[in-house]
Amino acid sequence: MIFEGWRRWIFFICCGGAIIVVDYRLFGVMKENCRQEKSIFKQVAGYKNMHLYQKSEVLVLLTDVFCRRFLPPYGDRTVDQMTQAARSGKQNIVEGSEAAMTSTETEVKLVNVGRASFQELREDYEDYLKKHGLPLWDKSHPRFDNMLAFCRTRNEYADYRHLAETLGAEEFCNMAVTLCHITDKMCSTYLKYLEQEFITKGGIKERMHAARTGYREEQDRRLRELEEENRRLRAENEELRRRLERQV
Repeated sequence: MIFEGWRRWIFFICCGGAIIVVDYRLFGVMKENCRQEKSIFKQVAGYKNMHLYQKSEVLVLLTDVFCRRFLPPYGDRTVDQMTQAARSGKQNIVEGSEAAMTSTETEVKLVNVGRASFQELREDYEDYLKKHGLPLWDKSHPRFDNMLAFCRTRNEYADYRHLAETLGAEEFCNMAVTLCHITDKMCSTYLKYLEQEFITKGGIKERMHAARTGYREEQDRRLRELEEENRRLRAENEELRRRLERQV
């Protein structure tokens, strides 16, 4: 039987003279608990959306073009050294981002390795300038500010493709050196952010503890609610039993 007129719908099952009261809201308990569970995994953005990764990808592609245009195709170990340094920088950022879900420590180590790789790549470009008697631009150079502004605001290789095929060795190297400096600064800033995040939020052990503690606290809260609901339903059950007896 179904009675209406109280504060909500309540189902009564009559069996052998006994009345069982069932509140329909109790059927949503498990679903609600599932929605409120905390994840032990760190929420991370996709690495392809990071400007740091985009800049590192530009450096990989630029270095490939530089080696093809300005270095001999055979017999020069610098080609392998530069391409490997550029690729290592990018790949360590990717691996660090992927590892971030479970280990901030691993992410920090890999990003730092990537940073070191870009520093090595910068040294190779600067060595090329020295070897060929070309100047390393500084703030006093008339083209330095424009080049710095361009490299800061351009994160896609499409913006560099034409320059990569047309710039001379001096301009190309100084553009690449500037990108290496910018990428190094971005790595340093990101490492400081990871350090602060670890200090304030902890790592996976802290997230696991928080998730487990949160789950237990939620279960305790729901148990108290159900106990209170059970006492209230028992009282309603008795009240309805008395009403039925008076009607008989």
